[in-house]
Amino acid sequence: MAQTMTNSRVIKVHPNDNVAIVIEQGGLAEGVSISEGCTTLMPIPQGHKVALTAIAQDSPVIRYNEVIGTAVVAIERGGHVNETNVRLPTAPGLGELSLATRQASASEPLEGYTFEGFRNPDGGVGTKNVLGITTSVQCVAGTVDYVVSRIKRELLPRFPNVDDVVGLNHSYGCGVAINAPAAIVPIRTLKNIALNPNFGNEIMVIGLGCEKLQPSTLLEDRPVKIYENSEAADPEANVLSLQDESFEGFGDMVDGILAMAERHLERLNKRSRETCPASDLVVGMQCGGSDAFSGVTANPAVGFATDLIVRAGGSVMFSEVTEVRDAIHLLTPRAINKEVGKALIEQMAWYDDYLSQGQADRSANPSPGNKKGGLSNVVEKALGSVIKSGNSPIVDVIGPGERLRRKGLTFAATPASDFICGTLQLAAGMNMQVFTTGRGTPYGLAMVPVLKVSTNSQLGRRWHDIIDLDAGRIATGDASIEDVGWELFHLILDVASGRKQAAADRLGIHNDLVLFNPAPVT
Repeated sequence: MAQTMTNSRVIKVHPNDNVAIVIEQGGLAEGVSISEGCTTLMPIPQGHKVALTAIAQDSPVIRYNEVIGTAVVAIERGGHVNETNVRLPTAPGLGELSLATRQASASEPLEGYTFEGFRNPDGGVGTKNVLGITTSVQCVAGTVDYVVSRIKRELLPRFPNVDDVVGLNHSYGCGVAINAPAAIVPIRTLKNIALNPNFGNEIMVIGLGCEKLQPSTLLEDRPVKIYENSEAADPEANVLSLQDESFEGFGDMVDGILAMAERHLERLNKRSRETCPASDLVVGMQCGGSDAFSGVTANPAVGFATDLIVRAGGSVMFSEVTEVRDAIHLLTPRAINKEVGKALIEQMAWYDDYLSQGQADRSANPSPGNKKGGLSNVVEKALGSVIKSGNSPIVDVIGPGERLRRKGLTFAATPASDFICGTLQLAAGMNMQVFTTGRGTPYGLAMVPVLKVSTNSQLGRRWHDIIDLDAGRIATGDASIEDVGWELFHLILDVASGRKQAAADRLGIHNDLVLFNPAPVT
């Protein structure tokens, strides 16, 4: 993505743009000259847009060489352009998009890059070695939290090769229309989370006993072995139900879970890191708390790193349907074939219908914080968001909760909600996540390392112990997109190897899983 630096105070992304964003910390005061003949007519905050030319009423406002809206009123040269004076344009139609028309440029394979990971029998590679304890129903979440605390305190110190014990709690499992067509989304999400490579195939399931979502459903692709509260308990037991009549009181239940966990920890502790090619990386790209810098600093650098991972033979997914919908015309030409292009369109159409049924539309995005950071509407947000996907061909499209099927760049359809997107990318099989933010967020996942990249250096300095990499240096000219992209690529390899630790893991900041459930609740 070409950037035209008007001067040290503003960034104009493309020569055809009629707006630029303010990069100067604290914003610009009234009367500041930003280019020949263009002076600010009012104070304009950092990250917000200034009109570089006069924009007539109903005329297009252009950023990224794309129309992000039309002027509600005439905007004078040097005026402040924001959500109050930019009208949301019509979304791109889905019936006339170009499919697989961009011929992928030949890129040289990136060879010789490795990381130290935990290889699984199925070929997947973990970046952590974690005992996952999932639940079949929310009713047992409190018990799992209690037991996880006990395991960490009493058992985990005996198993130095195991990084953590994580309770995979959620709000699903009962009081839901379990047979409704859309129920497949939360059910397959939970099933596929259990297959995440960081769990080493040693997942445990704790159920209640009377729930609609039976524990065996979550393990239907592998043997189900029920824990028996006796000396004859199967050492490979992976399912325990609290309503089992052999348990006498809560203490008995806890002892049973601890005994089952100990056997799983023994097997996980036999795993060790080994050298794996970078092609075993499965990286989820996400953004949250975005601002106007996202599309010119962090996201382009992430896009550069995306292309490096793909060139190395690895897998990358980008997501967030509502932050792709208004840039879909830029993506369908990149599909590797027409079938993949049609799959992109189908996911956009499904979500359009989903929002319509809920009597909402895409204008519900962005958030107040996004607007405060300079993003006027979802079109501008989407154009900056999709840059995370780099320039690689899109080789596949998967629905919410599905697993990755192919190496390369995949669009994994998810809502834009940070927590739901993270949960669904976890189910897709990511072993690492990169999360860009301009407003700041302490977001993290206990199951995989999450690297947070700041879009502006002010945030990077203020949140010095939460942010892993500052991409704001791109805006100030202290680093290029390529510089930060390579830096991120090397950081991913270091964290995947356990040589460095993501800030969220170091601080113990981890968010809950949040399932996407479009089906009815009874």
